[in-house]
Amino acid sequence: MDLHIVWFVLWGVLWGVYFMLDGFVLGGGMLHRVLGTSDTDRRVLINSYGPVWDGNEVWLVTAGGATFAAFPTTYALMFSYLYTPLLLLLFALIVRGVSFEFRGKEDGPLWKGCWDWAIVVSSFIPALLFGVAFGNIFAGLPMDEAGYHGSLIYLLNPYGIVSGLLFVLLFLEHGALYAAVKSTGSLSRRAEELAKLLWIPLLVVAVGFLAYSNFATKLYDNYLAAPVFAVVPLIAVAALLAVRLFLAKGETLAAFAASCATILGVVFTGVVGLFPNLIPSSLDAAYSLTIYNSSSSDYTLRIMTVVAFVFVPIVIAYKIWVYRLFRGRVSAETLAGDHEAY
Repeated sequence: MDLHIVWFVLWGVLWGVYFMLDGFVLGGGMLHRVLGTSDTDRRVLINSYGPVWDGNEVWLVTAGGATFAAFPTTYALMFSYLYTPLLLLLFALIVRGVSFEFRGKEDGPLWKGCWDWAIVVSSFIPALLFGVAFGNIFAGLPMDEAGYHGSLIYLLNPYGIVSGLLFVLLFLEHGALYAAVKSTGSLSRRAEELAKLLWIPLLVVAVGFLAYSNFATKLYDNYLAAPVFAVVPLIAVAALLAVRLFLAKGETLAAFAASCATILGVVFTGVVGLFPNLIPSSLDAAYSLTIYNSSSSDYTLRIMTVVAFVFVPIVIAYKIWVYRLFRGRVSAETLAGDHEAY
C-alpha cells in the first residue's frame, strides 16, 4: 500500500468533513441577520449550532496537522505563500468564536447589534477565503525555483473569485437548511423558503465553476485519463439536484443530508483532479508540490497511519454521539428555561 496515496486521501477527507460540518455554521452566521428578524430568533440560531461549532473546528486543526505531519514542505510553503489570506482567515475565526460568547453578556441593543454584525462578517470572510484559496490551488500558484511570485491581489483573479462565490453559496444553502432542520415555527419556514431561493444562484455558479475549471485548471486531466473517477463530480451534481427535489417535498432533513453530500462531492472533485499534486505550479509542473516530493519519511507515514486508524474512528464516534445528543430542535421555549444557553 502506497502510504503517500493513503495520506492524500485522508487529507482530502479531513478537509471535506471540515467544510461539511463547519459549513452550516459559516452559512448560518452569514444568514444571522437575514433569518434572525428578532433577538429571540438570533439566539435560536446561535444555540442551534452552539453545542457543536467548536467541535467542528477540530477537523480544521486536524486537516492542518495532517498537512504538517504528512506533507511538511507543502505546509511550510503554503503558509508562507498564502500568509496574508490565512492570517485573515485565522482572525475571522477568532472573532466569530468571541462573538458567540460575548453577544449575550449585555442586553443593550448596540452591544448585541455590534456582535451580530461581527458574526455575519466573520462568517463571510472564511467562506470566501476558503473558496478563493482552494480555487487558486486548483488552478496552480505561480511558483518556480525562486519561490512564489503572487500576492493577495493576484489571488483575487476571476477563477479564484468564482470559486470563492461557490463556497459562499454552498455554505449559505447549507446554513439555511440546517436552520430549517434545527429551528421551529416561522423561523424554520423562512429558512426553508430561503434555501429554495438560494439553490438557484448556487446551481448557476456551480455550473459556471465546472465550465470555467475546464479552461482555468487541469483538474479534468485525471478524469480523462481514468473516466471511472467521473463518478465523483456526478455524485456532487446529483446531490445538488437532490437538495431541490427534497425541498420541493418539504423533506428538509433529507435536503440537508444531500447538501452534505454536495459539499463532499465538490471537495473530492477538486482533490481527485489535483492528484498527485498538492499545490501545482502554474509556471512549470517541475516546481509543483506533490505527495511525493513534499512528504515526510516512510517511517513517519507508517507511524501516523497507525495513529490515524486508531484515533480518527474514535473522533468520528464521539462526533456522532454529540450530534445525536443535541439532535432536537431549538425553540424560544427551550431557551427560556435554559440559563446556560447563548
